[in-house]
Amino acid sequence: MDSQTGKQDSEKPSAPKKSLRGFAAMDPQRQREIASLGGRAAHQSGHAHEFTSEEARAAGKKRHARSDSSRAS
Repeated sequence: MDSQTGKQDSEKPSAPKKSLRGFAAMDPQRQREIASLGGRAAHQSGHAHEFTSEEARAAGKKRHARSDSSRAS
């Protein structure tokens, strides 16, 4: 019970739920199809970045070094 108003906590109004619109309202399969088209277009135009195995290895090392150091604290 809230001591200032005399009401129980469960009576507090909750935030109104937002209705999904646009991309979020689409079915997941359709979202994947659209995202796939965007990825293909990026590769065709030369704007997509493809990691070399060396770049991927370096990125993985950096990521794991950060997570290991944060656990030590």
